[in-house]
Amino acid sequence: MLRADVAAAYDARADEYVAKLGSVEQMAPQDREAIESWRDATPGRFLDVGCGPGHWTDTLSADGQRDVVGVDAAARFVSSARERFPHIHFLIADLAAMPVATESVGGVLAWFSIIHAAPAEVPETLGELARVLTPGGSLLLGFFDGDDCEPFDHAVTTAYYWSAAALGELLAHEGFVVEQTVVRQDPGVRRQGRVLATRKR
Repeated sequence: MLRADVAAAYDARADEYVAKLGSVEQMAPQDREAIESWRDATPGRFLDVGCGPGHWTDTLSADGQRDVVGVDAAARFVSSARERFPHIHFLIADLAAMPVATESVGGVLAWFSIIHAAPAEVPETLGELARVLTPGGSLLLGFFDGDDCEPFDHAVTTAYYWSAAALGELLAHEGFVVEQTVVRQDPGVRRQGRVLATRKR
């Protein structure tokens, strides 16, 4: 379960976050390419989990051609997303207990969405992502790469590093098959990675 203090911390800095990081143009081009490529290769409805102010949700919509729902626990993020992207449906919800039907989406984007979850809470959230995915559905998950479960001072509130190997083990336990892992170090930022996984049929 996402702690209420995490959502409150983002609510308190929502305007600042949207100004600095609220558009796709402000994101790394490698991330945009990866997410767009995954979108184009993934059939069905999308769920953007931890959607923040909705810029990646809008990318998944492909100018309204794809069905996508954004979910975030921070009410001010969802308010901003609804205002900026009125053609998309956004929900306020705990990421570990979403009001989304079982096996109803073909792709889940969880882009740095579990970084603030205490390590003991991460399996519950990954289990929820597995629940909403159709068998054979795809998960694209972004994370900060480092020593497993080591906390660090994120700009908003405490976050945690994970290794791809540790996340892979947790994903396998929740019924996923890891298809690809990419880790990179961009200048001036923390080392980061992404995992592409498929829910077992």
